[in-house]
This record gives sequence, C-alpha cells and structure tokens, in this order.
Amino acid sequence: MEASQNSQGNGTKQKKSLIFSTIKMALATFSSRILGLVREQVMAAMFGASGVTDAFAVAYRVPNLLRDLFAEGSFSSAFVPIFTEVNQKDPEQAKKLMGTMAVFLSIVTGLCSILIIIFAGEIVHLFTNEQFTNDPQRFELTKILVQIMSPFLVLISLAALFMGVLNTLKVFFVPSFAPAFFNVLMIACMILLPPWLNERGMHEVLSLGIGVVAGGLAQMAIQIPLLIKKGYFPKALTSFKNPDISRIFKRIGIGTIGIAATQINVLVTTILATGTVIGAVSWLSYAFRLFQFPVGILSVSIAGSNLVHFSDSWKQGLKGEALDILKHSFLMSFFTIIPATVLLYVLGDESVQIVFERGAFDREDTIQTALALKFYLIGLPFYGWYKLWSPTFFALDRPKIPVFISTACIALNIIFCLALTPKYGFVVLALGTSLSMVLNSTIQWGFLSRLLNVKFTELWDIRIFKILIAGAVCFALAWGVKTNFYQIDSDFFTRATAFCASGISGALGYGLTLVLLGEGKILKKILRRK
Repeated sequence: MEASQNSQGNGTKQKKSLIFSTIKMALATFSSRILGLVREQVMAAMFGASGVTDAFAVAYRVPNLLRDLFAEGSFSSAFVPIFTEVNQKDPEQAKKLMGTMAVFLSIVTGLCSILIIIFAGEIVHLFTNEQFTNDPQRFELTKILVQIMSPFLVLISLAALFMGVLNTLKVFFVPSFAPAFFNVLMIACMILLPPWLNERGMHEVLSLGIGVVAGGLAQMAIQIPLLIKKGYFPKALTSFKNPDISRIFKRIGIGTIGIAATQINVLVTTILATGTVIGAVSWLSYAFRLFQFPVGILSVSIAGSNLVHFSDSWKQGLKGEALDILKHSFLMSFFTIIPATVLLYVLGDESVQIVFERGAFDREDTIQTALALKFYLIGLPFYGWYKLWSPTFFALDRPKIPVFISTACIALNIIFCLALTPKYGFVVLALGTSLSMVLNSTIQWGFLSRLLNVKFTELWDIRIFKILIAGAVCFALAWGVKTNFYQIDSDFFTRATAFCASGISGALGYGLTLVLLGEGKILKKILRRK
C-alpha cells in the first residue's frame, strides 16, 4: 500500500516536472520564435520573395541537410537516452562522454564544412535545375552563400549537443532561449551590414549568410557558462572504443538511413520548387516559418521535455510512470496544438499579410505564401505527434522502427510530388509534406502502442473529443469575427486590432467550451504552472 502511494506520488511529481519544464521551454522558445518572425519580416521587407531570396533559401538548405543528422535529428535522439542512463550511474563518466562527443562532432562537421566550401558549385547544381543555374548572378550568389554558411554546421551541432546535456540535467530555459540570440544577430546583420557590403562591391544579401554564422556562434556560446557551472565543460575525454560511444554511433548509423531519405526528399522538393516559378522556394520557406511557429513553441517543447522525463523513468525501470508521462505529453500536445492549428488556418492570409507584406514583399507574395501555409497546416497536429513518438522509440532501444517508417513515407511523398507538381504547381510540395506526416505519425503510433501495450482508447478518450468540440467553437468564433471586422485595405492598426480580436475570440471560445464540458482542470493546471 505504502509502495503504491509512493509510486503515485512520484508519478504526480514527474507530471508536474514535465509540465513545468515544458512551459519553461515553451516560453523560451516563444521568445525565440517571435524574434524569428521579426527576422523573416526584415528579410521579406528588404528582399521580398525573389530570385535573391530563392538563392538564400537554397543555400541555407545545404547546412540544414547535415544539421538534421548532427543536431536536431538522429544524433539528439540517440545521445539523450544513453547520456541520461550513463549520468544516472556515473556522472563523471557522463562528463567524459559529453566531451568525447563534442570532439567527434567538431571533427566530423568541420570536415563536412571544408568539403562544402570546396564543392559549393557542384552542390548548387545538385540542388537546383537548369532554370535556376542558367541565371549566372543567382548561381554565383547561391554558391558564395553556401561557402559563407558552411561553418554553421559545426556551431549548431555543438549547440544541440550542449542543449541535450543541459536538458538532461533539468536545465531547460537557457538552452531553449539560445536560438533567440541567433535571430537577434541575424536581424542585426541584415540591418547593419548591407551598406558596408555595398561599399565593397558585394551583394547585400550576403548579410544573411554572415548573420547565420554569427547567430550559430552565439547560440552555441551562450550555453557554455552553464555547462562550466554544472561541471560538464571542459572535461577529460573517454576512448572512442567506449561501449556507450559505440551504442551512440550505432544508433546514429540507424538514424542516418532515415536522415538520408529525408534529405533526398528535401533535394527533390527543392529541385521541383525551383522548376515551377521564381519565388516558389521563398513562398514555401515563408509559409513553413509560420507553420513551424506553433510546432517550435508547443510540439518541440513538449517532445523535448517528454524525451528527458520519459527516458529518466524508463531507464530507472519505472515503466508505469514512463507510460503516464507519455500519455500526459500526448494530452498536452493535443490540447495546445488544436487551437493553434485552427487559429492559424482561419487567420492564414491575415497572418501572412500582417507579418510579411511590406517593402519588397507584395500582395501576390502574400496570396501564394498563404496558399502554401494552408496546405502545410493539414499536417500540423500530426507533426506534433511525430515529434513525440519518434524520439520515444530511441528511449525504448528500438530506433530502427521510426527510421524505416519515415523512409517509406518519404518515398511515397517523393512519388506524389514528382507526379503532381508539374501539373498543379508548388503547393503540391506543401500538401505532400502534410500527407506524409499524417501517414508517418499514424503508423508510428500503431507500432508504439504495441510495444507499450497501450490500447487506442487509453489515449483517445472522451477528453480528446471534448478538445475537438472546443476546436470547432474556436473556428466558428474566429471566422465570424474576422469576416465582420477584418478589412484587407484598411490601415495597419485597424487590421492588427481585428486580427487580435479574431484570435482572442477563438481562444476564449476554446477555453470556455472546455470549462463547460467539465475540463477546466486542464486549464487550471497549466495556468497554475505558468
């Protein structure tokens, strides 16, 4: 009886810790995402959606290809559970493990950066089609931007490693806030560097590339003082033959299959986008930025916190507690992502207009970006669940499952895009991404539920349907207020006021509906933790 009570007490503490750490990560990420939107606003106002911004978008995808492997992708999913396990047994060994992985990442990503600089021209040819490369100025700008941004891979990979270590140590706010420094420095470079570049006969768009590198350096460096304070940096190294290192390398090797499939997907969609119409790459990029806003604040924060707490409980043998954490994370994800999806869909055109439409970014850019955004939003809830399910397999020591599922879904997406993009245009690329994520997250949950012996009804209980009803009320209220009060041609203040009124009406309707349906406790818990 006493043991049961202790278990329940620990479970309650873990849930509270999960909520608290998620909120800290979300608040920090919110600040970063707001600054990210400001960054995109500045870029849209200065450069619009043109061949120049297409050049930057293509160039920026090159380090991001490998970033998915060495930073947010398979490396983090492989490293965090094993580091958590080692840290529980022997903190000193965990410190050595972290130092060794930092050296490994520095060497490998450094070599990749050098190769990117040497073969920048060939890489641009690989990522684009003849229509893109036949423009000598755009091709040369893209090549130079690729070379300038190549060191970003080293910096962001180390930043991700440091973030994983600090999160395992239950430090969430500063690592999640670190990307804000990236955005601040990018904004500063865009504003301050163009005159200096013009004086030296260089194109002002190069300020974007310089900003990326400066921002990556800041994002990494801001975390080092905390690591020193915790005693995890710098430390002596362990051998690369260490069993824990071997386990991480093995998992990264498995993850590389999925990452390779993802990058082939990015490569194909980039080539297809550059072959449609000038500006398409930029429209998709701006739309995806708005799409990632709720994903970054809500889904990534919940998934990151879940990975730490789930791994912690699972590695201690507290499987019931770990399962409780996963269920609670799913409920939080559903509770937060549904209103975000609804409001962003209802106010999609208005969001693009208010955020981006100024300077070189005109009305046509707004229409095309909003169209892409709506196709991306189809997959938003499923993207949140994917962020939750996929790392959980790594904590369960079953990393092959999400890799093979993702690879199969990506293959289907490539076929879908190749078949329909020539006829229906760039929006097919956004739709394909959404449909692929719907399929991916659904299949992953099917496998995960079997591994954990969890029934469908244990997650999809009556509370989920109440949230869906509240989401419908949110949609109706936001749509009604927007239709009656938002005028495209009115001044900015009037549009912003109507926009806020629509969003607030929808959010209040969502919250009040949950209260009336007897789910006020969810709101109270989250507000109390805030």
